[in-house]
Amino acid sequence: MAATSSPCDPGAGQRARCEELRALAARELRPLAERGGPGRVNRPLVAALGEHGLLARLFPDDGPVRAVELCLLRECLASVCTEAETALALQGLGAHPVADRGTPAQRERWIPEVVAGRAVAAFALSEPGAGSDAAALELAAEPDGAGWRLTGEKCWISNAPEADLYTVFARTGEGERSRGVTAFLVPGDRRGLTGEPVEMLSPHPIGTLAFDAVAVGPDDVLGRPGGGFAVAMRTLDLFRPSVGAFAVGMARAALEAAVAHAGERRAFGGPLKDLQAVSHQLAEMATRTEAARLLVHSAAAAHDAGEPGVAARAAMAKLFATETAQYVVDAAVQLHGARALRRGHLLEHLYREVRAPRIYEGASEVQRTIIAKELYR
Repeated sequence: MAATSSPCDPGAGQRARCEELRALAARELRPLAERGGPGRVNRPLVAALGEHGLLARLFPDDGPVRAVELCLLRECLASVCTEAETALALQGLGAHPVADRGTPAQRERWIPEVVAGRAVAAFALSEPGAGSDAAALELAAEPDGAGWRLTGEKCWISNAPEADLYTVFARTGEGERSRGVTAFLVPGDRRGLTGEPVEMLSPHPIGTLAFDAVAVGPDDVLGRPGGGFAVAMRTLDLFRPSVGAFAVGMARAALEAAVAHAGERRAFGGPLKDLQAVSHQLAEMATRTEAARLLVHSAAAAHDAGEPGVAARAAMAKLFATETAQYVVDAAVQLHGARALRRGHLLEHLYREVRAPRIYEGASEVQRTIIAKELYR
């Protein structure tokens, strides 16, 4: 009987697409990434993602991107070029609320620019006092005629302060906590909006934003006033499994490097792979990576099918995959020894990259809380 593939077990077609994407990333994207400065938006790289049609796959003409497709893109890119993966993911995260809840005028103005790689997008949710507890945000939207004035701060915002458009979540006062939040589309050149870059361990751009009575009107609202928290959660429910895919891509890269090194490096009279301690370590790394990949693709398939319990499954996928990637990269560094800690080594790069996904879009502790609550729902 012929074998078939399930959504969480990609078949030959998806594997072939992934290999094509990996080849493209190695040939065209990684050189651009290497020429970019750490902690800054790499506009040539974003433009290349547009030129090669990768950003268009995030915003298909027939509706929202499927979570399985998003996971495939992120995993394959991350296994070769984490900078390209992150640039693509941030375009999707920042502009998805516009595509999902924006007016026709908002979509027509911004989505073609994002897809072409000419406009850089950002998702501005986190604040100094509202990270894991997103409903606690304090950015104030004070009524001003038919519109509002935004006053306050955002922090830990990827692509800030260089983005061309921001999806900004502010408190308009329709109710307490999540009920009083509205989503706005704010151009980066809006008067009163400033920001500063923040140097971080991970190399992608992150910064702060300061809003000094920034004017926004009804035409800037995404969705409806007071409905912003739902806009944020719809976006995060889609992107959370794909953070796991990013982690799986990094784990794959680390595993491939460890397997190659253990087969070539000789010690104690033979290659490292012949030492039982090393071979068992590689087996554990491979098993955990495959389990994480299957969990991520299963959660993505459940999201696309509209199945119940998606929040818990997405949380499981992000939790397990990011924790697994941390373990696999750390184990690969240990197998390589001191050479892996040298600046510029693949594993030195991955060691810096792999830490952040356990925190952003909901830290591991938040994912465990979500899973536990869903058990009793």
